[in-house]
Amino acid sequence: MMYNKEAEVSVIGSLLVDGMLAGETILLPEYFYDGRHRMIFQAIRKVDESGAPVDMVTVTTELGEKVREVGGVSYMTEMATSIPTTVDFKHHQLLVIDAYRNRKTREAAQRYMQKPSEEALDLLLEELEKYRQVKRVIEDPSLYDTLIEVSKELEPLEDDAMTGYSTGYDEVDQITGGVQPGDLVILAGRPSMGKTAFALNLAARHCESGGETIFLTLEMTQKALVRRMLSAKAGVDGHKWKLRTFSESDLRNCLDAIGEMSQWKLYLCEQAYTVPEIRAHLRQMIRKHQLTRPLIVIDYLQLLEAPGYHERRDLEIGAMTRSIKLLAKELDVPIILLSQLSRSVEQRKDKRPMLSDLRESGNIEQDADVVGFLYREDYYSRSTGNEIELIISKQRNGPVGDVKLYFDKEIGRFRNRRERLQVL
Repeated sequence: MMYNKEAEVSVIGSLLVDGMLAGETILLPEYFYDGRHRMIFQAIRKVDESGAPVDMVTVTTELGEKVREVGGVSYMTEMATSIPTTVDFKHHQLLVIDAYRNRKTREAAQRYMQKPSEEALDLLLEELEKYRQVKRVIEDPSLYDTLIEVSKELEPLEDDAMTGYSTGYDEVDQITGGVQPGDLVILAGRPSMGKTAFALNLAARHCESGGETIFLTLEMTQKALVRRMLSAKAGVDGHKWKLRTFSESDLRNCLDAIGEMSQWKLYLCEQAYTVPEIRAHLRQMIRKHQLTRPLIVIDYLQLLEAPGYHERRDLEIGAMTRSIKLLAKELDVPIILLSQLSRSVEQRKDKRPMLSDLRESGNIEQDADVVGFLYREDYYSRSTGNEIELIISKQRNGPVGDVKLYFDKEIGRFRNRRERLQVL
């Protein structure tokens, strides 16, 4: 619906009946389609901002000679007397906002259709995102309701249970309590440190535990990702995919792994390049497949594109991380966002990464709930070894610390220290 006359009349009438509602409304004048209603609402806001009580007399006085343009006192009185109760005021605000958003999105789409281009498409996506973010009325829970919810958290968890999704790595879960819905988790490291491999391991273990994973890649093809997951699952050297030198046991293990992976709720995407596109894709996937425990992985931040113009790259990166954090909160899902590190880490004697090494923006650290770095000593020493550190340098609601894992680089598998080398 592009224009909801009944909702607009109800909102204006309610404000004239109960002027105290003027201090609670989140509406703006432009949300009203009818010019008369827009003018009356502007007068109501001016009266309220002046500190005077909002009623028929003060609003009429504020309108002055414009009162005839809005239909006269008789029309305003008619709207006020048509309101039996103001109890539905907040809901009717939603209807006015919905109609406004529908109008503006249609206008944006029409502008794009008149002159379609790549630049116009970026602008369209930016405008759609802006109108989608128009604030809706949300009833904040009372302190009592919040205390009841918090009191439930005092109950002990069942054995092996945790508040978030298990990563599949015991020591990581002990520090983090699992990956928490609504959290933005930054997983950072230098190129070839193992970021994508670790993210694929997290995705696989979440699927194996009955969860769903949406893996958005901006760097690799779906086929390349599947090959890497299959190598880790089957314990097959990833280099053999190039040479096709598979042994009989390799083939047997791969076929077994393919059978298991075909049952996973794993969704791979390589067509989303901006945050608005990612948002649209995630909402569609969650709704289409009715996902209940989705884990989102985005590989990786610096390859994302930001619609619109930003003066500096750090501002562009900051805008994207903030949007992704809001998306995690909105969808109530954990999002693991991979990120590169700046070259400054290479210039230090101790090359273990720090928060200041996050590439191109301090906003990455600010927006993230958890920041983890991958570090391998053999990466710099060129020595042999398979120990890798996950350095948790920030956790908004928990401790920081280091976790040592084993990384079998040839097959791309991460293991707990207690695990033996075996097919997962």
